[in-house]
Amino acid sequence: MAGTFHQIYIQIVFGVRSRDRIIPQSKKTTLHKYITGVVQNNKCKMICINSVPDHLHFLMGLHPTICISNLVKDIKLSASDLIKKEKWVAGKFYWQAGFGAFSYSRSDIDKVCRYINNQEEHHKRITFKEEYEALLKEFQVEYDPKYVLDF
Repeated sequence: MAGTFHQIYIQIVFGVRSRDRIIPQSKKTTLHKYITGVVQNNKCKMICINSVPDHLHFLMGLHPTICISNLVKDIKLSASDLIKKEKWVAGKFYWQAGFGAFSYSRSDIDKVCRYINNQEEHHKRITFKEEYEALLKEFQVEYDPKYVLDF
């Protein structure tokens, strides 16, 4: 696209259905590489990614032709297929239905990546629900608590 210039940074957050703590931490690197591949195959750039047993965060540079909802759907379907095919968990595996998408400026990248990379320490002090609701409040997103993810 001649003459199209963009700088769109989005943090995506979503979790495992019912907050099940079943993302195998021994498979984190494989999962992150896989999701990074899906992001890159959709003309976007992965900046940083991290997961804990019940959810994940990543910051990406979004290509302006890509619909965030379609990208997240693609990531969830692909990652679920990987987890099921490789039998990483006993029984069924599902991601939650919703997700969070939060935009940042270029000057925020280092701070956001530190936050994402520090998830294990962060969740020693705060639950995922508390974290997610804090993000919604920080970004002034109106929400009904009964529809926040599937807590």
